[in-house]
Amino acid sequence: MVKAAAEKGWLDERQAVLEIMTGLKRAGADLIVTYWARELAEWMRR
Repeated sequence: MVKAAAEKGWLDERQAVLEIMTGLKRAGADLIVTYWARELAEWMRR
């Protein structure tokens, strides 16, 4: 859903994904498995 919304210009994919991952971590996740792993690694390097 995030990718589709980003493609339509409704939101910034990077910001949305970072917010989702931050929320999961704050909720107590010890491990997060995601399709965005490569993009996250790239975004975090910048």
